[in-house]
Amino acid sequence: MTQDVIALTPVMPDIRTLLAALYAGGPDLRVNRAAGGAVAQLCADDGQVLVSLEAPRFLQVPGEVARLLGPGTAADAPVWWTEARATTVTGEAGRLAGAMAGRLSAVLGGTVWPPEAARTDVVSVPPLTGAVAPGGVDVCTERTLVVIQDRPVVAATAWLTDLMRTSAATGRELGVVTPPGTRLTMAARDLLDRGPFRWVVSDPGCGYYDGLTGAVLGWVDGRFAPAAGPDGKPYVADAFHTRPGAEDGARLALSIRTLRPADGQLVLGGALEHVCRVLTGAPPAGWSTAEPVNVPWSPRRLTDLARSRARRSLPTWFAAVGGPGRPLAATVRVAHTAAGIEERITVTVPHTAGQAPPVETLAEVAEALAVRHDLATMVTELRPARADLTTPARWEPPPVPCSVTLGPAAVAGAGAARLRRAVPGVVPDALGPPRAPALHYLLGDTAPADAWRRLARLRDVLDGPPGTG
Repeated sequence: MTQDVIALTPVMPDIRTLLAALYAGGPDLRVNRAAGGAVAQLCADDGQVLVSLEAPRFLQVPGEVARLLGPGTAADAPVWWTEARATTVTGEAGRLAGAMAGRLSAVLGGTVWPPEAARTDVVSVPPLTGAVAPGGVDVCTERTLVVIQDRPVVAATAWLTDLMRTSAATGRELGVVTPPGTRLTMAARDLLDRGPFRWVVSDPGCGYYDGLTGAVLGWVDGRFAPAAGPDGKPYVADAFHTRPGAEDGARLALSIRTLRPADGQLVLGGALEHVCRVLTGAPPAGWSTAEPVNVPWSPRRLTDLARSRARRSLPTWFAAVGGPGRPLAATVRVAHTAAGIEERITVTVPHTAGQAPPVETLAEVAEALAVRHDLATMVTELRPARADLTTPARWEPPPVPCSVTLGPAAVAGAGAARLRRAVPGVVPDALGPPRAPALHYLLGDTAPADAWRRLARLRDVLDGPPGTG
């Protein structure tokens, strides 16, 4: 498996220190730049990338080191995070990554993760043979890019998000291969769900399976694809169902869409901040366009970023987290559409066993979003899950829809009177001004199957011909 090594230092690595780290492979290796200069690549003579060294990130958000590397890691914010990723083209690449991180720590102080990887000697890399894979990719075919991640938690790092863009731009799928015990952050899962990407879990019983669906996978024609069982149909890996669970509570997830007029006074992030304050008692601790989340929460700074990207006709994606003692995971996508500025927000908060999720606050949240933040829709769900807000490579119980809120524009478009009768047995609450109300439906106060039927019925009405009301 590949090896990722991280130097956690109290001082920012300067150019001289980074050069000392890059010389861990001796003077014969080449240095390239990637990701717009954010990644330095140590390469063999033939151009094969051995180690990718990401630009140092200054972590100012408490708890991020422990969230991604485990509670035993002897470092926390503020700290500089410098990550070296070794490829699998040679066994010496992992030793080289450890030497690069070890040299940074030796000069600047701090620690290396994992601790046993740290070293400072020069690592001699033998001549390589074989095809050259692009930028840190372990396997490259005409149809697929494959990377191997041997770490406890796979996060939406700058390196991984850049690789996803490369995958999409070249028309290839991306396979992220991990050991069975690896988990995904909510941000990484959000990205893997939205493109030609697959989480591939190595398993001694079946070889490989899909970490999100459990489907057994085979390597066919240069890509991972569902394998056929004895009956000729795809089947699910035994490990996906038999691996011990860790559902020590529940998660309340909110999927929110807002649509606001585009003007120079617009400040983004208000809807997310309000939800966080109601559900956790505080605003998000930080935000960033990649993990680890390293920037303190600032609606003005994220608005400036989204505005600069909109000028280039680019959408903006970022992740946000809660602080220690106030766990929360969120992702936000901002796009400039013909109708205005659209924010698609997902917020997930955990609740441990014996702690009741604040379902009773959903109407309060919905009304504030409808009145002050131009809510279009909000759907909330509840499911048993891990309290650490990560996704394991095994089956998890499905969510149960709790509520749906339609903003004033959606209600006016479909017809208020029609929508009030849309779901048999459910009388929606009218929120906000009577002349332009939002409608809030509680769905999950009965059996899960009934909640899903009610949600399907509401969707059918919304998808049907518009009414007057």
